[in-house]
Amino acid sequence: MASHMNREIEGLKNKLLSLCSVVEENLWKSVKSIKTRDTELAKKIISDDINIDQLEVEVEEECLKILALHQPVAIDLRFIITVLKITNDLERIGDLAVNIAERSEFLSTHQASDISFDFEAMAELTQTMLRKSLDALVNVDPDMAYQVCQMDDDVDQINREMYGQVKKGVLSHPEQIEVLLHLLSISRHLERIADHTTNIAEDVIYMVKGEIVRHQAEKYRPE
Repeated sequence: MASHMNREIEGLKNKLLSLCSVVEENLWKSVKSIKTRDTELAKKIISDDINIDQLEVEVEEECLKILALHQPVAIDLRFIITVLKITNDLERIGDLAVNIAERSEFLSTHQASDISFDFEAMAELTQTMLRKSLDALVNVDPDMAYQVCQMDDDVDQINREMYGQVKKGVLSHPEQIEVLLHLLSISRHLERIADHTTNIAEDVIYMVKGEIVRHQAEKYRPE
């Protein structure tokens, strides 16, 4: 019975990684659509979000099946519960990627702003956080989860810098205010994605160590 449950847990991990992979891809494509002003790519991201919703349901159903059939305990039980929580964060990240794609659709039909925004660097950082948080879960690695939590400060700093740039842009180019506000919205969406990856990392820390670090950032900030 235990070996059968272990096989099902391994299958669950694979489904979770598949969900993460699709979410990551949609996030990257949404940022690419901004840079390339690709309306069709943005529309595809929006239409493909249903795949993420379906994968979320499949992962959740797999978790419930394992709970019902095997009644796991200890680390296995904490793992299943953590996965149930994490899938919600992944689905929200997918929704935020759609929000970015919608902003991209708008921007592609308007004149580009004179102000340069490095959304690719911000997106790459958030994707690294997402990948590390899932690696921390699969490998039961709380140290990697702590690293993800620390990286969230970097994304917050970039978002603050974006806000400052937009504020200056509105003053110097008031005719571009609508475009600038959409750019600020993209930055905010990326910052929220980083928050969700931090949630995942914090859940991993709890799963492994039984330590609640949510809302207690001082516990994982370096001295």
